[in-house]
Amino acid sequence: MKFNVLSHIKHWNKDLFIHTQNRLAFQYSVIMMIFLTLFISVVYFLVNTFITFDQERQLQSIADQQTKIILDSLRDGKLTQLELETLNTMQESNNQSFYFMVNLKGQPLFGDAFIPRFESGILTQLKGWVPQFREIRYETMILPPPPRRSPHAPPRDERQIDLMMTGRSIYVGDQLAGVYYTGKDISFIHELLQRLLLILVLLGTLFLGIALLLSYFMSKRAMIPIRTSFQRQREFVADASHELRTPLSILHSSIDVLEMEDGESLSDYSQKVLFNMKDEVRRMTKLVVDLLTLARTDSGSAQLKRESFDFIPSVEQLVRSTETLAHSKEIHLQLHAPSTALVYADRERLKQLLYILLDNAIKYTPNGGEVTLTLSVDLTDKSRSLFIVVQDTGVGIPAEDQNRIFDRFFRVDKNRSRQMGGTGLGLAIAKWIVESHQGTIQVSSLPGEGSKFTVRMPIIYSLALPTPLLKEPLEKEEL
Repeated sequence: MKFNVLSHIKHWNKDLFIHTQNRLAFQYSVIMMIFLTLFISVVYFLVNTFITFDQERQLQSIADQQTKIILDSLRDGKLTQLELETLNTMQESNNQSFYFMVNLKGQPLFGDAFIPRFESGILTQLKGWVPQFREIRYETMILPPPPRRSPHAPPRDERQIDLMMTGRSIYVGDQLAGVYYTGKDISFIHELLQRLLLILVLLGTLFLGIALLLSYFMSKRAMIPIRTSFQRQREFVADASHELRTPLSILHSSIDVLEMEDGESLSDYSQKVLFNMKDEVRRMTKLVVDLLTLARTDSGSAQLKRESFDFIPSVEQLVRSTETLAHSKEIHLQLHAPSTALVYADRERLKQLLYILLDNAIKYTPNGGEVTLTLSVDLTDKSRSLFIVVQDTGVGIPAEDQNRIFDRFFRVDKNRSRQMGGTGLGLAIAKWIVESHQGTIQVSSLPGEGSKFTVRMPIIYSLALPTPLLKEPLEKEEL
């Protein structure tokens, strides 16, 4: 049961359509997120700019009106009680936090603050500031808590106040008489903008979640016709491969019968044609078998038959069967492996994996080269991994092609692969075998120096399985 769950999860992660669907949904969501971010930014910027501009305009208008009253009083030589009351009334009606008239020594001549205990802090902030024409200044001040009316009254916390301030230089004739300052508390404006930003972010997050769901369902609907078409194509490949196996087997048997009965009476040319026909039938049979295997892996019908067995005898038998091909090219085939290694896997699939790797190594290694197969079991790893390394001194693989050699029908040199009977499906099947065992396969190669394929597969999946046996490694040079 555990293996089936892992297999389904692996298949789900590797499914081309699910991967494409998730990628489309992600791309749609990213685009929607960009538009939502732009929308939130533009709305917040416009609201912030409009409110700030309106507050600055109001403050400048108040400053101009009060400056006119102060200039009129200076022309008369004194500030009357009526003019002072007018300034105080304007302060209350326009929500001014303060206004002060300061002489050249920085001493306040007259003015008022909405909060009396706030007056000293404001004068400290204004000290030395000579405002330019219609200059606006922003300051943040900490308002100390008011004194407690009784010892039993609860203490109050400090309060942060954001101020928007401006000022006017007051001249009598050509001589600077002092500086007039005024300002208003805009803390509520900052709080309002922060709440607006929070609301926009929450709404954006909500809409983004909705966009994710819509993107997922839209991409799923968009993949339906593509999935249907691909499924039909996959079924056709599987059915065609299955149907072709019988006539190819009959054709191969017929050629064998013809070769046995009339082989000696045929001319040299006819024998050559017969040999070529047999070779092409053999190649077509292998191609059909590989296509059928891949079609079954795509449909999920190819199941592994895991069992606990000693892998070394199978390896030795496989090496002996490939020794003939290696000797025909004068290739030195070596095996380095422990005397016993108990694994839990699909016996036939592991043999198929080794055959594919060894066959490729021998095919692409020039005469007189070397091919080395190394097996080892890592007992220190928690999953107890089996390592398979196949190294050759062949033609090598260019760096730009190493990421594509496991793709179906991909061949680095098509002419050379066809001459050697390659179909471009062997490594794709090898990768499926490794990944179906939750393993990994990697290649490292240099052109002209050879290639090295490294396979790592966990061999223990359950604590109920016996511990793999590992004795002293033996080296079998020529089998």
